[in-house]
Amino acid sequence: MSSSRLGSRLAVCLLNISEARRKYIVENIAKAALEKNGRKHPEVSVLNIFSDQDYNRSVITIAASVDKLGSCVLAACLEAFRAIDMEVQEGVHPCLGAVDLIPIYPLSDVGVDECGAVARSLAKDLVLHVPGCSVFLFGEADLPKKRSLVQRRKQLGWFTRRDFSALEPDLGAAPARRCGLTGSKCGLSSVLFCFLFMIIAS
Repeated sequence: MSSSRLGSRLAVCLLNISEARRKYIVENIAKAALEKNGRKHPEVSVLNIFSDQDYNRSVITIAASVDKLGSCVLAACLEAFRAIDMEVQEGVHPCLGAVDLIPIYPLSDVGVDECGAVARSLAKDLVLHVPGCSVFLFGEADLPKKRSLVQRRKQLGWFTRRDFSALEPDLGAAPARRCGLTGSKCGLSSVLFCFLFMIIAS
């Protein structure tokens, strides 16, 4: 699934969403990344969609020029938040959000700092576009602290479904349960990872 030929400065997002059993929802989320104002988005491709029925979780791999990736991922996230309700979602994976994880990796002629900037911009856009959205930052997006994913997971109770309303976000409103908790990271390779940001949205 692609929109056009990719440019030379590339990044990729492995968008993790808490839905696999309703194929049309997963496909609509992937399609949202490819369109802008009803037209195919230039320099964007969905390279793969992997769905696990038991986990009720899918990973949508979105590649684009680093300048376009944030807006494409934002469109996909907005569709996911619209379509997935975490108050009724079921699956064996300990997921916490409609958009559960947003890993962003540099592919070609892109630095980790640029991926961090994409993550911060995306976090701000989600707060603006999703009512009640709450953002928690880590790694390269969590400046100047650069708290690790392990630190934030412990703080937020990542692997337990819990009431998040008492948490104080880095950006946005106090979290509610419908959209849940989202995390994002960027990496240089399969071994070295730089974790970027977490989002909780109501």
